[in-house]
Amino acid sequence: MYGVKVPMIDALRSFGRIAAVLTALLMLPAPATAADPQATPDRQAIEKIVRDYLIRNPEVIVEALEELERRREVAEQERAREAIITHRAALLDDPGSYVAGNAEGDVTIVEFFDYRCPYCKRSLGALMATLENDPNVRVVFKEFPILGEESVLASRAAIASIQQGKYLDYHNALMESGNDLNEQSVLQIAREVGLDADKLMADMFSNEVTEIIRANYLLAEALGIGGTPAFVIGDTLVPGAVDEQRFAELIQEARTGCLTC
Repeated sequence: MYGVKVPMIDALRSFGRIAAVLTALLMLPAPATAADPQATPDRQAIEKIVRDYLIRNPEVIVEALEELERRREVAEQERAREAIITHRAALLDDPGSYVAGNAEGDVTIVEFFDYRCPYCKRSLGALMATLENDPNVRVVFKEFPILGEESVLASRAAIASIQQGKYLDYHNALMESGNDLNEQSVLQIAREVGLDADKLMADMFSNEVTEIIRANYLLAEALGIGGTPAFVIGDTLVPGAVDEQRFAELIQEARTGCLTC
């Protein structure tokens, strides 16, 4: 699953799992009583058989909940696939998102990330290695700052760096830095990679940058993305950190059109 989740979405999903358990437990037949007008001998016997069976085989409840979770995941994957198809243009051809690799590549990796997310940092090496080793891959970077004001500040600076032609160098430097991304450190990193820090500061608070981040939030919501990192490869949404081997597998699946591999 995700390395870092939006707190509210994470809480809602946890509540959903608890609700599923409670629903299953509430569906268990209650003991019949003499005061129950429906407590016929036949019903009492059936309820006793079911209850005794579940007590002797509690793993059945676990298996039922696991199957419920599996079906939920399948439904989520299908919903995500449909959303990816609906929003393909925003994913692949958004002029506000930086594109690395082969602009005409046959497979695109879209990454939603936060510069303060440790799991995004963990995926950086694998993503860069994939770009280097596969000449037919392109990567679209979607700034998705969900970890506070410092994350938003770093994303603003990164988007503004596109105008100076230094985005990828700056992106990598921000990812490789610590999590203390205040204004001073963001501008210092900018200088270290050759950016004009004064121009960057002037550009990063523009309405255009604000709109790009807002659009990324809306797109993530439409796709059901609740944390970082999250990757879209082909018609597949992949939450959480990904290593180089898994990138290769997902790219191959996208090339062969295999949606269920």
